[in-house]
Amino acid sequence: MRIAIIGSGYVGLVAGTCFADSGNDVACVDIDERKIRMLQDGQVPIYEPGLEELIRKNVKEKRLTFTTNLAEGVANAQAVFIAVGTPEGESGEADLQYVIAAAQAVGRAIKQYTVVVDKSTVPVGTADKVREAIAKVTSVEFDVVSNPEFLKEGAALDDFFKPDRVVIGADTERARNIMGELYAPFVRTENPILFMDTRSAELTKYAANAMLATRISFMNDVSALCEKVGADVDFVRKGLGADKRIGYPFLFPGVGYGGSCFPKDVKALVTTAREYGLELDLLRAVERTNERQKKLLVNKAVKHYGTLEGKKFGVWGLAFKPKTDDMREAPSIEVIEGLIGKGAQVIAHDPVASHAAKRVFGDRIRYAELPYDALEGVDGLFVVTEWNEFRHPDFARMKSLMKSPVIFDGRNIFQPARMREQGFTYFGIGRR
Repeated sequence: MRIAIIGSGYVGLVAGTCFADSGNDVACVDIDERKIRMLQDGQVPIYEPGLEELIRKNVKEKRLTFTTNLAEGVANAQAVFIAVGTPEGESGEADLQYVIAAAQAVGRAIKQYTVVVDKSTVPVGTADKVREAIAKVTSVEFDVVSNPEFLKEGAALDDFFKPDRVVIGADTERARNIMGELYAPFVRTENPILFMDTRSAELTKYAANAMLATRISFMNDVSALCEKVGADVDFVRKGLGADKRIGYPFLFPGVGYGGSCFPKDVKALVTTAREYGLELDLLRAVERTNERQKKLLVNKAVKHYGTLEGKKFGVWGLAFKPKTDDMREAPSIEVIEGLIGKGAQVIAHDPVASHAAKRVFGDRIRYAELPYDALEGVDGLFVVTEWNEFRHPDFARMKSLMKSPVIFDGRNIFQPARMREQGFTYFGIGRR
C-alpha cells in the first residue's frame, strides 16, 4: 500500500518505518528541512532502540523516503497519516493548529479517494474538524479515521509490531477495510483490531493515558502515607499487584510522571470535560499529586542538610524514563531547578539525554560522560531515571568518590538495608 506520514517526529517516524518494514511504500513528510536532510543522510533525530537500524534497512530497500514536499509525498497515497504535534495550549487544551494546517494541505494535494488518518493525540471531535477543513479545499472523495497510537518510548518498535490492540475509529466500511488491511500484519497473534466511531477512538487514547497516570499518582500518595506510618511501599505494592483485578504495571512509586503524553493528555482531558460542564476532580488530584512528587527529593535534601547553599550534587538520569532521550516534562527538570534555585551546584549524567538536557539547562550545570564522573566530591547523589546501568554500581567506588555518602533514590532502585550496610545515608520513596 502507498502511505504518506505527515510529521516526522517520534510517532510519525516510528509508524512510517514500521509500515515500510511490513512491505508498504512510505513517504515521511516534514516541514523541517534540517530534520529531513538528517534522515536522508541516515541520521535519526531521536533516540529509540532499534529505530536507526530499521530506518536504514528500509531506505536501502527503497520502501521508505523522506521529503519536505507534501504534495509529492501525498501523491497517489491510499492512506495519509497526520502525526504532527498537538502542544498544550494556554488553558491546558490541545492546540490543533498544526493538525488543521496539515489537513488543509493534504486536502489540496489528494487526487483520488484517500483515507486521512488522525494519528496525533487529539481531543474528541477533532475528526469532524479535520473532515470539515479538507472538504473546504477539495471535491475529491475521502474518509477521516481516528487511529490513536499507544507507543511506549523505549519500546516503541515492539509496541507497534506486537500491539495489545489497534483502535480504529472509522465511519465507512471502505475506510475500515483499508485500515484493517494495513494493520493485518501486526495482529496475526489474534490481538484485536477494535473498530469504533471516531469520537470513541479519540477519547480512548486520553482515557488510557489518564488511567495510567492515575495509577502512578495513586501509588505516590500511598508512598507518602507509608513514610508517615512507617510502612514500606515495596511490600504494599507487591500486595496490591498480586490482586488480579489490579496487577503490577504502573504501580511503582517515584518522582512523578513526565514525557510528551501523560502530563499533556491529563490536562487536555480535564479541559475537554470542563468545556462540556463537567469537572474531573479525580484527574485534577492526579495532577496535584504529580507536581508534589516532583518536588519530593529536593524537600528531602533540604530536611537532611538544612541548607543546600554551596552544596554540590550528582544526578543520575535526565530523560523522563529509560531508553529515550526525551526531556519533555521530565522530573529531572524540577529536581535540578530546585537544587540550583537553592544555591547548589549540579553535575549530571544520562546515557543518551545529555544533548537534550543542554537545551534545557545550558551551562547552568555540568555534564558527566560516565556515571562515576558525576560523583567526584559531591555532597549527595540524586537518582532520577531508572536506567539499568545504574542498578548494580560499584558501591565502594561510589563511596570513595563522594564527599558525603548520601543517596536520594527517586526510583527505589536500591535496597535500603544494603545501602546501610555499605555505609550510605539513604532516602527512597515510601521506604522506612
